Amino acid sequence: MGDILVGTCSLTDRELVGSGWYPPGRRDAEGRLRYYASRFPVVEVDASYYALPSARNSRLWAERTPEGFTFDVKAFSLLTGHPTRQAVMPDGLPADHRDPKVLDEVWARFAEGIAPLRQEGRLGRVLFQFPPWLRPGAQARAVLDACARRTEGWDLAVEFRHPQWWDAEWADATAALLARYRMAAVAVDMNQTLPTSMPPVTPVTDPRLSVVRFHGRSTAWGSGSKEDRFRYAYEEADLAAWVPRVRALAGRAERVHVLFNNCCGDAAVRAAGTMRRLLDEDGP
Repeated sequence: MGDILVGTCSLTDRELVGSGWYPPGRRDAEGRLRYYASRFPVVEVDASYYALPSARNSRLWAERTPEGFTFDVKAFSLLTGHPTRQAVMPDGLPADHRDPKVLDEVWARFAEGIAPLRQEGRLGRVLFQFPPWLRPGAQARAVLDACARRTEGWDLAVEFRHPQWWDAEWADATAALLARYRMAAVAVDMNQTLPTSMPPVTPVTDPRLSVVRFHGRSTAWGSGSKEDRFRYAYEEADLAAWVPRVRALAGRAERVHVLFNNCCGDAAVRAAGTMRRLLDEDGP
């Protein structure tokens, strides 16, 4: 049975900081990280999606957390083909993911930024969350192939946002494609009534790791503000239904990361705590 690590997709979200979950005196950057790491064994760094990570911060993260604490890091938006603000581009480079010279430089900066986590053995997976307009086909295979070549030696997880990847027609081919590159498929929990809803399938494409991300079940997914998209408080029954599925993943993978992305107030940390309790009560 593989290890199951439960955590959240952010520890610096403004609403979480303002929720009162962090105790007084622990609300600066160092205090937040140390407090979070005393409660959970894994976190997904989502700030690296919005701006390139720095080696200095990665080094501090490793220093401020206990041995064995794990950081999953979300890939910078430009590297997954998402729109990227010009203001966060280094040295005035254009925010153009189609420019090979720009890509070379951004890949190099991203690799440099996460290097201390890799060197200290604290890097779990780099998450590549691809946009909803990337659908199965030759172009998408080329994107994944280029990603695999750029990240040789890294451990990756992939989350697709177009539901066709995991429908009955494409699911086997999608799993085989990710397995070829040893990329861990990300299973998702989200609202299932929308045209863009990803089905809650749980493929294991890398026996070393499986990842589940809980996005909440808001009907505003893909259309509302960030707060609207992620405003969802999981009920215990919602999470209890996932316990046997998470256990099944742990029976097929060496490790499972269960991460809560319903980052609105303290909803994610509360859900993570509930999930961990349910898993403990369920037994190994």
